[in-house]
Amino acid sequence: MQKPTAAPIGVVLAKTAKSVGRAFDQALATDGGSQPVWQILITLKTRRVANQRELAAAVGIQGATLTHHLNAMESAGLITRRRDPDNRRVHVVELTDEGETVFHRLAKAAIAHDKRIRAGFSDEEITTLAGLLSRLAANVAPDGIDQENSDWTHPNGDSGQD
Repeated sequence: MQKPTAAPIGVVLAKTAKSVGRAFDQALATDGGSQPVWQILITLKTRRVANQRELAAAVGIQGATLTHHLNAMESAGLITRRRDPDNRRVHVVELTDEGETVFHRLAKAAIAHDKRIRAGFSDEEITTLAGLLSRLAANVAPDGIDQENSDWTHPNGDSGQD
């Protein structure tokens, strides 16, 4: 068996993802946020979700974990939850005015972070990188489709799929 001449792409990708994720955590924390709070806020702002179950699926976290975050966000005045009058078992989640304010503050941090990680890359390189990352994700997805990134929206409303 030959000795590898380069690190496996999965290792390089995992280390890169961890580093970029850590930097994003720090950028959001500086403005009083976190990735879970940001993911929930941007999902509520950019998608139509009918209930907590749909929100959990859109954000990509388990229901119990989502409930934990929603409890904290509700206590902080960022969201409201109310029972759906047509189905009392379902909670409808909505942003409050304070949630809107925090969304915009964290959007600025997210956009600044995005600019930081794009530094030194041309638009063409970013497009190529995004395509390659989507292909990597599709290679490991059970159905061959990168569902997680298929409808991502930038905080400024850009789908990034021009």
